[in-house]
Amino acid sequence: MTTNTKIPALDDAARWLLLIHQMPAKPGYQRVKVWRRLQALGSVAMKGAVYALPASEETQEDFEWVLKEIFEGGGEGLIFEARLVDGLSNDGVRNLFNIARGGDYNDVAKEVRNLADALAAEGSGVNHAEAKAKLVRLRAEVTRVAAIDFFGADGRETVEGLLAGLEAMLREDEAVAEKQREQSTAAAAADALKGRVWVTRRGVYVDRIASAWLIRRFIDPEAGFKFVPAKGYTPEPGELRFDMYEGEYTHEGDRCTFEVLLGRAGLDDPALAAIGEIVHDIDLKDGKFGREEATGIAHLVEGIAAANKDDQRRLERGAAVLDDIYEYFRGKRTSPQPVTPR
Repeated sequence: MTTNTKIPALDDAARWLLLIHQMPAKPGYQRVKVWRRLQALGSVAMKGAVYALPASEETQEDFEWVLKEIFEGGGEGLIFEARLVDGLSNDGVRNLFNIARGGDYNDVAKEVRNLADALAAEGSGVNHAEAKAKLVRLRAEVTRVAAIDFFGADGRETVEGLLAGLEAMLREDEAVAEKQREQSTAAAAADALKGRVWVTRRGVYVDRIASAWLIRRFIDPEAGFKFVPAKGYTPEPGELRFDMYEGEYTHEGDRCTFEVLLGRAGLDDPALAAIGEIVHDIDLKDGKFGREEATGIAHLVEGIAAANKDDQRRLERGAAVLDDIYEYFRGKRTSPQPVTPR
C-alpha cells in the first residue's frame, strides 16, 4: 500500500475510484479487517459497501490490494472509475473526505489536550517517559492522517500547534527536573565537604588564599586548615587536599583551584564567578578573562604575603579583603544602573 498520495484540485472532469464489495457474514473478523484497511487508506463510504478514493495510479493499487484481501476472505468486489458519485458534485465528494480527515485531526487534538492537562495538573503522577512515548505515537498518527488528507482538511494546523506546545511543556519539565537533580547532587557534594580538614602547601598565595576563604565562608564555616610541605605528604582520614599535586581539589584543565571548587560545590553566584575570574588571571597569568581588577588585587595579595609569614594569618588578612571584594561585586550586580542624561 502506498502512503502520501496528494490529488490536485478537482474540476468538473474529476475522476473517482469506487470499490464495491460484499463479504460473508461469518467470520466477522474478515469484514472488520477489510473495513480497517479501507479506513487506513483514507477512503470514504459513499453508500453501504461502496467506498471512494480520488483516482490515481497509487489509489488504484491500494484498492487492488484490498480487493485481493476481499477475495481471499470469501467475498466479492469490483473496482471502477466514475466521474460523478451518486449525484454528488465533486466539491460534495471532496467535502466528505475533508470531514473524515478533520475528524481524525480532532481526535488527535483531543488526546493531546488531555495529555497536556494531565501534565499540568499538580500531583497527577503522570510519568514523563510514558508522556513522551504517547507524544511520539500522536506525532505518528498525525503523519498517518496527513498522508491520506487528499484535500487539505481543516484541523492539521491546530493539532500541530498543540503538539508543539506539548513538546515545549515536556522540555520545560525535563529542564526543571534536571536542575533539581543537579541541585540535589550539588547539595550532597557540599554536605560531603563539611567537617573536613583542608590541607594545602605552605606559603599560601592568591589561589590558596581565595580557595580557603571560599571554603570557610560558603562551604563549611567550621573548616580547619593544615599547611604542609609541597611533596611527600600522606593525607589522614577526613582530610582533603587543595591546590597541591594529587590533591582532591586542584587545577583541572585551564581552571584554577578556586574555579574547580566553585563548580564542584555547585556555587552559582555571579559575584563569586567574578572573583574566580580575577583569581584565574592572577594565578595562571594567561589573561583569559582580562579582568581590569586583577593587577590591583595582585598587589594587595603581594602586600599580605610580604607582611605575614604565618599562613593562618595570611588567610585571615586575605579573607577580610575578599569579603569586601565580594560585597562590591554583589552591590554591582544588584544596584540600579545609572541613567545617562540626554
